[in-house]
Amino acid sequence: MKKSNQFFATRPHEVVILLVIAALFIVPFLWMVFASLDAAARLDIRWPSSPTFGNYARIIGNPANQTAFANGLVMSFSVAALVVVAALLCAYPLSRYKFGFEGPFLYGLLFLTGLPISAIMIPTYMIFFSLGWLDSLFFTTLFLVATSLPYNIWMMKSFLDGISGELEEAAAIDGASVFQVLTRVIVPLILPGLFVVFIFAFLGVWSNFLVPFILLNSSGNLPPAVTIYQFFSSYGRVSFGDLAAYSALYTTPVLVLYVVAQRFMTRGYALSGAVK
Repeated sequence: MKKSNQFFATRPHEVVILLVIAALFIVPFLWMVFASLDAAARLDIRWPSSPTFGNYARIIGNPANQTAFANGLVMSFSVAALVVVAALLCAYPLSRYKFGFEGPFLYGLLFLTGLPISAIMIPTYMIFFSLGWLDSLFFTTLFLVATSLPYNIWMMKSFLDGISGELEEAAAIDGASVFQVLTRVIVPLILPGLFVVFIFAFLGVWSNFLVPFILLNSSGNLPPAVTIYQFFSSYGRVSFGDLAAYSALYTTPVLVLYVVAQRFMTRGYALSGAVK
């Protein structure tokens, strides 16, 4: 307790900064929660006089919203799963073996990591148009996988670099193949890293507006990141209650994924510590 008091006493300016940052996140969240339960929601933060779930009922009962959330979940989970597998298969040889082109390849990945997605959308649109791939969830998902890989390969390689190769050598001496070493030795040790990559890839797709907005045309293929703009009319009128309920539902998959991943990440850390 003395150390805690001393920390707050010696760094009051840092505490104030942290409280301000926390307020910047908490205030919009409180508005979203209160407004989603208010039939006459406004921009101010207030507890509704008569809380109701009518806003949620309208959002969930709308078939267009159901389709949008289904599209977003399918795309996000598909991209995240493919990115985890592809990043692991690519990062493992980069971490364990030495190639003559390893340096240029890694620098190329670093360059692609910093390349903004907006810089390649015009040529991407022209390629999709010429090949007849526009308005296709399948090809849009593959494009999102390709754009998510560079950074996730770097991140996956950093997790693999932190694992000693002695266990792999012991497994190889016992007759294990490279695939068996990867699946039975490496994967359990970097389980927390796999979930970090999965969540990062999921969030990148779930919150992506530009790519589906450009590559998907029909309303039946759009994810919730795009269809959320249905609540903003051209005349400036906004249904704040429906918007808040939609936003709350939009954040739910991320929270559920984080809670579920926390349990597996804890097991992964415990296994890693036990092996060490």
